[in-house]
Amino acid sequence: MPENSKDPFWAPASVVGLTGFGMTTMLAGLNVASNGTNWSVGAGSVLPMAMAFGGSAQFVAGLIMMRRGEIFPGSAFLGYGAFWWAFTLMLSGLVPGFPVAVGNYGVAWFMVVWAMFTFSFAINSHKHGPAISFVFWTLVLAFILLAVLNGMAGAGKTVSKGLFEASGIEIFICGAAAWYAATGILTAAHHEGKKVLPY
Repeated sequence: MPENSKDPFWAPASVVGLTGFGMTTMLAGLNVASNGTNWSVGAGSVLPMAMAFGGSAQFVAGLIMMRRGEIFPGSAFLGYGAFWWAFTLMLSGLVPGFPVAVGNYGVAWFMVVWAMFTFSFAINSHKHGPAISFVFWTLVLAFILLAVLNGMAGAGKTVSKGLFEASGIEIFICGAAAWYAATGILTAAHHEGKKVLPY
């Protein structure tokens, strides 16, 4: 992602935004992959991370990048920060009176519209390096897989353990790619801009 600042008082926030997204996504992927197994990573691990790091910290990173005049990362971080808050509200019942949606057509369509949002970024991501492009294209696939899983559940169909595992692993890989990109950006910042870790 471009790191040219129009305001020297605002440091780049890509590292916070990407790690907030990546680490939360990795936990979510483990949650999906481990559905119903003994090593299950439950919502109790995912949702607090989604509120604090994936949601709030990433949203702040988006505001900073917008302040710097960087529309691509700024819009992405604001969007996915809002996604994690919406995701948490949708699944947790955190707000009294909010209906909780789990495994139904509403969740499936929620994932479809986020796949559409992500596609808008994916088709423009090649300008921001291969790691960022990989993140967005794997994220499009992740949302499609989540839409399928929830659509099947909404239709009352049994979802195989293998499909849960494959979907979760793909989601984890997407998050890990975001973490890698953040590590590459952070490392370059400490080596005078040299891409020690190509991203």
